[in-house]
Amino acid sequence: MQSNTSKFLSRHPWDRYAWPGFVALIWFVILMGFVPDIIHKFRKQGFNYPLAVHIHAAVYVSWLVLLTVQTLLIGRGRVGTHRRLGVVGAGLAALVVLTGLIATYVVETSRLGTPRADPAFISTLLEDVLIFASLAAAALALRHDAAAHKRLMLLATMSLLQAGFIRWWGAAMYGTFGHGFVGGWMADYLGVTLLVLGIGVYDVVTRRRLHPAYVLGAIWILGWQFIAKWLYVSPWWKIVSLHLLGH
Repeated sequence: MQSNTSKFLSRHPWDRYAWPGFVALIWFVILMGFVPDIIHKFRKQGFNYPLAVHIHAAVYVSWLVLLTVQTLLIGRGRVGTHRRLGVVGAGLAALVVLTGLIATYVVETSRLGTPRADPAFISTLLEDVLIFASLAAAALALRHDAAAHKRLMLLATMSLLQAGFIRWWGAAMYGTFGHGFVGGWMADYLGVTLLVLGIGVYDVVTRRRLHPAYVLGAIWILGWQFIAKWLYVSPWWKIVSLHLLGH
């Protein structure tokens, strides 16, 4: 890895604005997707969510807060504090995965037998958790390679933004492109893909090259996105998903 990344410029003057900018975009997507949805559901039925959903939401928001703090610490040169908080980040990452799996199971099983049931959709939810877990683990493993670490952490967090985008523009995408593979991919993953590619564009502009960790991470995300949507539209997957949900 060292020989492949030795020519990659680890720091650039624009980084002090770019990385907080990417984190701000992540917050923007989450707020645009979830705040209107929460307000609408609260007016209709109150905070009638399973406890597992509340816990997962709290853990995920904590992850975003920590990501923001860590980004600002690096921008101010407080590397020591950043590294000490990294222990908290490792624990939070594990909790994001665990609570995500539990919330997925609780929500999808509660919807079985109702008009809202869509068991095949767990392909998307499981894919989100898989990508986040693998990229976050890779980022922690490469924590001594600052350039790889920060890109993998951003990619891991961006991979979970599907839930924000589909609440934001999902209905419009389905209405325009249908409920098949293309419409499902556009609703779930177009926004995530644009953010992922945004990191690459930034690196090309500032470094004239892509970091190998970014390239592998982006391919990993895009590949699993297509697999998730292929599973979703495959008739046999619904049977498998029902078994996974215990029915």
